[in-house]
Amino acid sequence: MASEEGVVIACHTKAEFDAQMAKAKEAGKLVIIDFTASWCGPCRAIAPLFVEHAKKFTQAVFLKVDVDELKEVTAAYKIEAMPTFHFIKNGETVETIVGARKDELLALIQKHTASASA
Repeated sequence: MASEEGVVIACHTKAEFDAQMAKAKEAGKLVIIDFTASWCGPCRAIAPLFVEHAKKFTQAVFLKVDVDELKEVTAAYKIEAMPTFHFIKNGETVETIVGARKDELLALIQKHTASASA
């Protein structure tokens, strides 16, 4: 698992997504999911920042889900716009950001990683 710290993990199958979520829940880690699309300009614009946050906040798990690839996961989280970021603790969504809102994304990562390590 240590090899996956500091990176954004792209999930290409529901089984892969479920395995990452289960592993993070078992470890008690915050999960931040970036629901994105290859054709979405704002998604592409914020993606490098999401990668930087993954490198900095290694106590959290950063997942990327392409809404066109994983329609079942996208539907389960009721995604209607991209990018949408879900913050998950113990299997439950605790925060959601809709849109490429860089400052809010960083603020919520800091808020939830601070409480995770406290």
